[in-house]
Amino acid sequence: MATVAELRRKARIRRHGRVRRKISGTAARPRLAVFRSSKHIYVQLIDDVRGVTLAAASTVEPAVREGLESTSNTAAGQAIGAVIAERAAAAGITNAVVDRGGHLYHGRVRALADAARKGGLDLGPARKPKNKSYGDDVPEESAGDSGDQKKSA
Repeated sequence: MATVAELRRKARIRRHGRVRRKISGTAARPRLAVFRSSKHIYVQLIDDVRGVTLAAASTVEPAVREGLESTSNTAAGQAIGAVIAERAAAAGITNAVVDRGGHLYHGRVRALADAARKGGLDLGPARKPKNKSYGDDVPEESAGDSGDQKKSA
């Protein structure tokens, strides 16, 4: 019988497969692949067309680990996001697409993406929460179908 840890890992790999079917990195917009373990966080900029890693960073590196209290919290995610943004800039990369690796887009993964955005890496717009209370203040005319549109025959 499979343990809970094995089931969670298999579920994450299934989710990652669904993400990877939709996302592919190119030279112009590489894939920002994030892997999160229980102790560290790793990130790579990958050109899937050529199969090449263009830049990488992780909390395993002594230079990055130096200023961190822990390598497994959101502060570590922010530090790695800043590091990958400056390494991407050094490699001439300004755009990327986020591959969250089957992990939920919150906590360390979100902190990493937000820090990379602040560092100048264009990852597209930040995701908005899916709860129903978000967007209640949107004016009605921009909230969907306005009543003055005519249907074509």
